[in-house]
Amino acid sequence: MIPAVLPTYNRAPLNFVKGEGSWMIEADGRRFLDLGAGIAVNVLGHANPKLVAALTDQAETLWHVSNLYQIPQQEALAAKLVDASFADTVFFTNSGTESCELAVKMARKYWYEKGETEKTQIIAFEGAFHGRSSAGIAAAGSEKMTKGFGPLLPGFTQLPWGDVDALAAAINETTAAVILEPVQGEGGIRPMEDADLRAIRALCDEAGILLILDEVQCGMGRTGKLFAHEWAGITPDIMMVAKGIGGGFPLGAVLATENAASGMTAGTHGSTYGGNPLACAVGNAVMDEVATPEFLEDVNRRAGLLRQKLEGLVAANPEVFEGVRGAGLMLGLKCKVNCMDVVNAGYGSLVVTVPAADNVVRLLPPLNISDDEITEAVTRIDAAAQSLTAKA
Repeated sequence: MIPAVLPTYNRAPLNFVKGEGSWMIEADGRRFLDLGAGIAVNVLGHANPKLVAALTDQAETLWHVSNLYQIPQQEALAAKLVDASFADTVFFTNSGTESCELAVKMARKYWYEKGETEKTQIIAFEGAFHGRSSAGIAAAGSEKMTKGFGPLLPGFTQLPWGDVDALAAAINETTAAVILEPVQGEGGIRPMEDADLRAIRALCDEAGILLILDEVQCGMGRTGKLFAHEWAGITPDIMMVAKGIGGGFPLGAVLATENAASGMTAGTHGSTYGGNPLACAVGNAVMDEVATPEFLEDVNRRAGLLRQKLEGLVAANPEVFEGVRGAGLMLGLKCKVNCMDVVNAGYGSLVVTVPAADNVVRLLPPLNISDDEITEAVTRIDAAAQSLTAKA
């Protein structure tokens, strides 16, 4: 008999009832250190006082009005994002998946309005994850994402990860855009080299096509800059964000240049909930914290500490771990044993991590995790690893 909740998740046997900063409390009272942050969502931890205050204040005033009317909180958040990025304009969504849908529509509409209707093809890279909508799975192209959901939305090509030469050869008169994650999350915490990002931007410029960056997981301070592409010194034409921008409240956005967004006029796209007062009140509070130089400097310092300790962890557990990869506080442990064994052993050691492709365990802690919590987290992962070694 099918359960009341559609069984599309393989859920861990854990029931968290409360969160405090970097900690989650299980119904039985056990305290877990959270290195998943709701899959890179809770950038300021659980029940952050500033986010609680922003949400509570707004909830006592106005929840929802729809986008038929002016929304001051939305306008304020859009202005902050524009001021802090390459973008000239912002559309608010509820999730990364919705952001992907708009990014694809925006790129194709751009060329349609220019009269170049043959330009519909979007080039992506293997290992990508762009959400689970029709456009998102078609862009990713993997059998795991697409099997049984055909016919797929046409107009997508996948190339080997980071293969700039293959991209140069693939661009033709039908190419509308290139889409990629500066750091793949679901794909196994794979950062694209800065030089490759610069080369891809140059290829797009040379061909006159659009560059779409998916920073749903790697954005909002996760890598030590507000957006990961900043490390390479490039800018996209269109960018998808979500997850961390709401700090735990469902919120996403598409940022774009005026040129890239030129086809999106009144009536071409919409959202009932996107950018409502509740979501944007929290988003403004997140931006006020995360987008400051002081906060980002501290993310980089904490990231250095965590990486140093993880390198020691790998060296101490050579039967379990192969290496550390990633950027900022978006790190992965490449495993020699099955990565799910590490995740499950972590539950026994009261630490939460997240699996990914390529046999990698993701570490995506709150960006304000303390030094002591970093030390304790690595100690708990070490205990998990040793428990696996003892069983071998």
